[in-house]
Amino acid sequence: MKLEILAKIDDIDSQHTIISKIRDLINYKNLEPGDKLPSERMLSEKFGVTRSNVRQAIQKLEFYGLLDSIPQSGTFVANIGVIAMNGMIDDILSLEDPDFKSLVETRILLELKTVRLASLRRTDEDLKIIKEALDAYTKKVLAGEDAVQEDLLFHLAIAKASGNSTMNTFMLIITPEIITNFEKYHVCDNDLAHKGIEEHNEIYNAIESQNPKLAKQKMKEHFSVLYQYCYNIKKSS
Repeated sequence: MKLEILAKIDDIDSQHTIISKIRDLINYKNLEPGDKLPSERMLSEKFGVTRSNVRQAIQKLEFYGLLDSIPQSGTFVANIGVIAMNGMIDDILSLEDPDFKSLVETRILLELKTVRLASLRRTDEDLKIIKEALDAYTKKVLAGEDAVQEDLLFHLAIAKASGNSTMNTFMLIITPEIITNFEKYHVCDNDLAHKGIEEHNEIYNAIESQNPKLAKQKMKEHFSVLYQYCYNIKKSS
């Protein structure tokens, strides 16, 4: 686990270094909105890093709307002024990885909204995918196996059924970090996992019956133990 954490820190440091160099390149060459950046290969050679690291840094800047990548054409400076871009990049570089408590708070806020929307908007196909995730989770738990990933796939299926692509994207972004922290803190112990089967079924039934008020209430109840758990971790750390 310690090696994984160190590797992650190195990866983040590398991304920050590349992002800083991309910013310096934009400023040095006086690139304007719509101007094209050098290729990933050229940037990797110029910065002395792998193309994979360059791609990750570009994707991060794309996520924040600072770059636009067009297939078969290249990567371009987005339609934003230099002053604003430099300020936003400074903010990006100063961001820290979220702690477990903030991840849980964010997840709860998102899911209380997505489950309500899912109960209103879900299609038969959405319902089928949610049920498949629920069955996979139940099977793993009853077999005494770790079901963290199946648990989160159930919640991701609900987010997708909400029909809100932004909320769904946010869930996809924070999910890998949540899985890592769940495994680190052993959040889903056997008792909680078995209780989760019943709670997941209640959430599913509320979505199936298209009852948004009940769906939100059942999701809130489902998260009550987890929310308390993350605060206990915070106090003991």
